[in-house]
Amino acid sequence: VQLQAFGGGLVQTGGSLTLSCEVVGRTFTIYSMGWFRQAPGKEREFIADIKWNVGMADYSDSVKGRFIISRDKPENTGYLQMNSLKSEDTAVYYCARAPLSSGGYKQWGQGTEVTVSS
Repeated sequence: VQLQAFGGGLVQTGGSLTLSCEVVGRTFTIYSMGWFRQAPGKEREFIADIKWNVGMADYSDSVKGRFIISRDKPENTGYLQMNSLKSEDTAVYYCARAPLSSGGYKQWGQGTEVTVSS
């Protein structure tokens, strides 16, 4: 099972970008999908997650109201729509899969870089 993240790039301050994360493999479960980011010189930061079956979302305070997490269950793909981007959103963004309700995230995507320029 692999997670493939796409959609990063260069965007101007105030712009929008949507990241996607596809889970590929033969058999797997997704309890939740999370998005994290790591800026240069900083620790990895939780951004958002979504409970796969019910669609319930949770956000960090730093992105609440600007980012929207969603998923397409038949396509096994999660999305992170990022709006009103700020320079401090510049980071490498990672998606992760939690297969069960306990045990946390077990698999991570390769990361996709987002650069917000002023």
